[in-house]
Amino acid sequence: MLIVVILCFIVSELTRNYSQVDKLWSLLPPAYSWMTVAAFPTARTVIMALLVTLWGLRLSYNFYRKGGYSIIPWQGEEDYRWKILRESNALRGRLRFGLFNLLFISLYQNIIILLFTTPILMASLSPGTPLTITDIAAAALMLTFIITETVADNQQFRFQTMKRSEQSDAEMFRDSLKRGFLREGLWKYVRHPNFASEQAIWISFYLFSVAASGKWINFTLLGPVLLVILFIGSSIMTEKISSSKYPEYSTYQKEVPKFIPRIFRSRD
Repeated sequence: MLIVVILCFIVSELTRNYSQVDKLWSLLPPAYSWMTVAAFPTARTVIMALLVTLWGLRLSYNFYRKGGYSIIPWQGEEDYRWKILRESNALRGRLRFGLFNLLFISLYQNIIILLFTTPILMASLSPGTPLTITDIAAAALMLTFIITETVADNQQFRFQTMKRSEQSDAEMFRDSLKRGFLREGLWKYVRHPNFASEQAIWISFYLFSVAASGKWINFTLLGPVLLVILFIGSSIMTEKISSSKYPEYSTYQKEVPKFIPRIFRSRD
């Protein structure tokens, strides 16, 4: 992992494209998973690695179609939030943002990627534990949330494509195109269905470690907890930007929950 951290830092500083970790986000967990399978091949670790690979393929495709990858590896679209942070008073300047890049973008994010993949390590430490109903539930939940995230990302991609091309004839997105942000599809139930699904995927993945260890709380819980904290912080920044651009976004924030949909909705 240390080599990956150093490469991400050096390449991002040389190219001024700070989305190098983003390019690896969907690639490293499958790599870590199959490395574990190679050392500890069990039914549980193979199932986990296959699910992580499915997740990685889907996320890589979504990142690719948004322009995240390029023939030249260090090029490609940069997350717009890094540019905003570079120009902020707190991080303005080569030295300050360089430290932020080293400690948060390159190091901390790579640590989180490694940590939320560690449930497969826990599974490898209990090779004699048979598959249980918890494993089945974990796999079913993970597949469900991968599908949900796919739907959410597709809706967002279609909306952003229409927005850039100034199309307004799509019935589903007509109102959203007028207001400037997506509020149809899954986005009418929660403000960040893709973020919510991503967190749920790795919480579901953690359940495999519960099945393997027989303990509801074990050291691999740290990964999904830190991931949830990361998404909370990321969503706060994203919504601050959206609120400054779109007058109706504050109403959306009041009416629609951030991550967890309301089970009982008001009729008025």
